[in-house]
Amino acid sequence: MTVAARPRFPIILTVIAVLLLGALLTLGVWQVQRLQWKLDLIDKAEVAATQAPLPLAEALALEDPEFRQVVVTCRGLNAAPFVELQSIEDGDAGVRLISACPVEGRGTVLIDRGFLPAETVERPAVQAEAAMPVVIAGVVRQAPAPNAMTPPPSGKLFYGRDRAAMAQALGVTGAVSSYTVYATTSANPELTALRPVAPPAAFSNNHLGYALTWFGLAITLVVFYAALLLRRYRPTPSKDR
Repeated sequence: MTVAARPRFPIILTVIAVLLLGALLTLGVWQVQRLQWKLDLIDKAEVAATQAPLPLAEALALEDPEFRQVVVTCRGLNAAPFVELQSIEDGDAGVRLISACPVEGRGTVLIDRGFLPAETVERPAVQAEAAMPVVIAGVVRQAPAPNAMTPPPSGKLFYGRDRAAMAQALGVTGAVSSYTVYATTSANPELTALRPVAPPAAFSNNHLGYALTWFGLAITLVVFYAALLLRRYRPTPSKDR
């Protein structure tokens, strides 16, 4: 009886396994980092919800005004020009009305005046020279920018929150804040279909599950590779004839 020659070390398979293991571990670590970021974001939203509203200019002067409740005083907001943003709210298709409001010392802030269902034809009247101060409550949020798959605007109908393009369509010159104010009270109470509502400050937090999945796959890969090597290098007796 003789022992078969040792097989060659699987270099290509090992390189592939190492690269795959590195990718799985990287994804797992990234999800752990996302978990901490999401927990911090949830804590920030919960704290901001308990704080008293600030005037908008004071809120924007904060280092991080995200989620802060604010009081907005904006001349002519009820009759200001607006662009429309295609949106869905509570399962209803429609548009959000976006107007511009100058804030002393802070440039221009875009105001999300609220959601109108698709079947609503009526719109607020626009009077470019309206100067009556309008006071509303709102929430400061950093709205996500459109991605590469977002269709370009069609006239004054937008499909993503491109702040620069919206400001240009509204005739704004100068700096535009990176924050958006979502109205929580209406500048146009006569238009009952207009629903001033901010995106919920509740977040899905599945990052721990995702991290465990990636790390679990990494462990499975290591076990599978180790078992493959053991099987490959296990001595196999052979008979001489």
